[in-house]
Amino acid sequence: QVQLVESGGGLVQAGGSLRLSCAASGRTFISDYAMGWFRQAPGKEREFVAAISWYSTSIYYADSVKGRFTISRDNAKNTVYLQMNSLKPEDTADYYCAARRSVSSAYEALNYDYWGQGTQVTVSS
Repeated sequence: QVQLVESGGGLVQAGGSLRLSCAASGRTFISDYAMGWFRQAPGKEREFVAAISWYSTSIYYADSVKGRFTISRDNAKNTVYLQMNSLKPEDTADYYCAARRSVSSAYEALNYDYWGQGTQVTVSS
């Protein structure tokens, strides 16, 4: 069992930055999992944001965040990060981190085994 806890969300003006963290705990190590970030805006479906493989050899981004967001992980700290720069009002959403044990597609939420509770990000114009 893996528990994931996100932090770092908040209110920021357009053009600003935030750094989200996802800390893993439980009787396992985050290095056993590929990790991803998803987001869900009010009234919309959950969408893929970014993903990173077990030892950071493969990284994926949604087109909407490419060049602005950076995913990283520190397996020694059991933590995954999402650095978000040049934020836009359309980035406003609840952000969730997720852990995936399988080698299936990083883009599909159904492939992830564990989810955090989410952290809210609001970008004002």
